[in-house]
Amino acid sequence: MITRNVFTESYWIPVLDTDPRAVALYSRHYSARRAKTRIDRTRYGFSGQGQSMVLITERADALFGWNHSMIARDDGQEGVNCFVFRNESSVLSSALIKDAQEWAWRRWGKVRLFTYINADKVRHKRDPGRCFLKAGWRKCGVSKGGLVILELLPD
Repeated sequence: MITRNVFTESYWIPVLDTDPRAVALYSRHYSARRAKTRIDRTRYGFSGQGQSMVLITERADALFGWNHSMIARDDGQEGVNCFVFRNESSVLSSALIKDAQEWAWRRWGKVRLFTYINADKVRHKRDPGRCFLKAGWRKCGVSKGGLVILELLPD
């Protein structure tokens, strides 16, 4: 069973996006970019442009990635984007999300957090992004490509 890190009071440990454990978790996520040519993610990473923060659990059985674009985004979204979340641990996803959002707010201040959910790629259930909704996020729209947009506004 995974426990909170006694030194940081968090489930998460920050790592680089080239960390092999993070790359392995990322590669199992539905949003992982699949290139026709094999890209060495342990060399080039997976978090994209902008300021990023990649978090994994001590056992490397959960992954969370934040990205803060320093330029205007093409989709018009503002804030810090959760670009990947994968939970293979026994910890409730909503608990991991709540902990990860605190990491984002500590780094970038109390800004809007948002993510996209592809309802066709997640386990079929009533509410795509249910774990985010349980963590206090809310649906705020649908992208041009049909992805559900969820957000969390600071208090």
